[in-house]
Amino acid sequence: MTGHPATAPASLHPHVLEQADAFRGNALLLSGPARVGKLGVARAIAAAQNCTGPRGPGGEACGQCPSCRALSTGSHPDVLLIEPRTTTTTGKAARRKLIPIGAILDARDKAHEYEVHVFEFLEVRPTHRRRVVIVNGAEHLGAEAANALLKLVEEPPHGALFLFLAEDVRAVLPTIVSRSARVGVAPASDRALERALTTAGATPEPELVEFAAGRAGILDDLEKVRSALQDARDLSAALSDGLLPALEAAEALEKRFDPAWHPETLRFVWRHHPAHQRARADAALDALQGALEAYASPSLTFQVFALALRDAFGHA
Repeated sequence: MTGHPATAPASLHPHVLEQADAFRGNALLLSGPARVGKLGVARAIAAAQNCTGPRGPGGEACGQCPSCRALSTGSHPDVLLIEPRTTTTTGKAARRKLIPIGAILDARDKAHEYEVHVFEFLEVRPTHRRRVVIVNGAEHLGAEAANALLKLVEEPPHGALFLFLAEDVRAVLPTIVSRSARVGVAPASDRALERALTTAGATPEPELVEFAAGRAGILDDLEKVRSALQDARDLSAALSDGLLPALEAAEALEKRFDPAWHPETLRFVWRHHPAHQRARADAALDALQGALEAYASPSLTFQVFALALRDAFGHA
């Protein structure tokens, strides 16, 4: 999306920003569904914590001061984002999401997976006002990594702020939960999302808004979402056109397949089919993802997927 990253969260989750602005502790745990906008909210909080310009009525950052400009370009010296690795050191997709202790301590990062490490990052005084560590996927913190963080969370150097993001608080280690103030991030209304899309310079198509279901995370990958929706429509239409068109559409999907968006857009496009057909199509999609994770032949896997879908929807 265009514009300052605090814009959408400020309009879609103003109560969260207000709570964060009033918070005087060391750690916040932001919980909510996948793609609801937790990362956007975290960045907006980091922006507000370091903003030196005139703040908005809800405490949102100005978007114009040196700190805000640095954050908008992804080069803020006081904000560190830690996430699970999506690929292994050999370049293959990671089968298990994990934030290891190597993300916390440079000396323990044997494979050099992280360029910046939390411990060393917090040793340096902030350039602007406050250092902020965003842990995106707190439920994926390994026990060793979480234990290494505890002392930092309890007594953060230079008054740093930790923002832990999680879909399910129950999956976060209790030691992290007990040291954090919990704030829920709920889906926005369709009208609020339409306004955010318009503000971002995007057309709020009804199908896009329905697919988003109030999740601000689609604003971060708008073009990918639109492309994935079109791919899902193309494959669905080809299934009824015959075996050859179905295989050709599956081959095209293979070349563009994005595991972050295509599975969800496919299920969205199938939503009007009868329940028994959707169940069989879901099983075929699960089998596709399992085969890809096991490094099976993508070409053959997508051909099998197309055949299974045609059978599921009664076109075989």
